[in-house]
Amino acid sequence: MKVPHNRVALVTGAARGIGAASAAALLADGWQVVYAGRQLATLQQAIDGTAEGESRALAVAADVSDAASVAALFDAVRSRYGRLDFLFNNAGQFGPRNVRLEDLDIDQWRAVVDTNLTGMFLCTREAFRQMKAQQPQGGRIVNNGSISAHAPRPDSVAYTATKHAVTGLTKSASLDGRRYHIAVGQIDIGNAATDMTQRMGAGTAQADGSIKPEPRMDVKHVADALVQMANLPLDANVQFMTLMATQMPYLGRG
Repeated sequence: MKVPHNRVALVTGAARGIGAASAAALLADGWQVVYAGRQLATLQQAIDGTAEGESRALAVAADVSDAASVAALFDAVRSRYGRLDFLFNNAGQFGPRNVRLEDLDIDQWRAVVDTNLTGMFLCTREAFRQMKAQQPQGGRIVNNGSISAHAPRPDSVAYTATKHAVTGLTKSASLDGRRYHIAVGQIDIGNAATDMTQRMGAGTAQADGSIKPEPRMDVKHVADALVQMANLPLDANVQFMTLMATQMPYLGRG
């Protein structure tokens, strides 16, 4: 573990997968970390699994799709730490699997949009308000995009549409954040080994209609990359990073 410092990070969707791995890596790097997610118990389990969590982490239950819940989350960060230096907008959902576009229910569409896009906007808005007001002013935001921000998988219209929109949110927020010393970037992740991608080892649908297994990479590589982005000085920014399993079918997909 590095020497602890006073910088404060907030990770949404921190109970498991990429979020939990990234939050743990930030803790090990000396950050104070707020774990945010829907279930307080699972957040606390993630914290308990780290060496530093007891003294340097805070679990806050929050629904990123709800504006009042997001405001309460940032109030909790401000009350505990007084500032926010880094936000990882990680919370998201894929939506129903194996449902064709023409069969997708409007409520299923809205659930994905509310979490992946509206939730990211709500957290970014609150982070802007906090980072603009604090002294010293500024901070960094990294949005979790996806390979699907570039190319879709079959039957993934809601997820793919939101991830393309996340890229637009990242670009716009990056421009708007300059006046407040807020750096905004995006990490597009492909096939990190988490519970969400476990099915890929057995086989997943390809653009040509076939079912094929896909290689995955250790989620630790994502966490390490995120820490690298978080530690940059505010006069430098990784605008977009694509990090993926080397042999996943992305280049040439379709």
